[in-house]
Amino acid sequence: MKANRQRGFSLLEILIAFSILALSLGILLKIFSAGVNTAGVAEEYTAAVQIAESLMAQTGVEAPLQPNQTAGLENEKYRWQVAVSPFQFTAENLDVTTIPAVLFKVKVTVDWGDGNVAADGRQVELISLKLANKVL
Repeated sequence: MKANRQRGFSLLEILIAFSILALSLGILLKIFSAGVNTAGVAEEYTAAVQIAESLMAQTGVEAPLQPNQTAGLENEKYRWQVAVSPFQFTAENLDVTTIPAVLFKVKVTVDWGDGNVAADGRQVELISLKLANKVL
């Protein structure tokens, strides 16, 4: 007479399979959440760069270039600052008194976060030189 043997998985095999499945799902969820977080940070940087480029383009167009410093808040999140200062061009054999233009250094800084820029490092800074007619 043949013994009746049941076929199937033991309880230990099922527990090991569920443990491996749970560990795999945990790792996958961590990878996906890190990707979503990175996409959010990239979106914030993109918005900050667009604000900085816009401010850089406006400087010297709406009002004549002159040494000054302005600041403001954009979208209730991005703090910006525009600093315009004279730039001294020094070169040998160049008479700067005959040049009919003046160089200005324009520095645009946009930061965001919890208010402590040094802690999270969320800051974009653009620096450019712009020409303005010399006032005689």
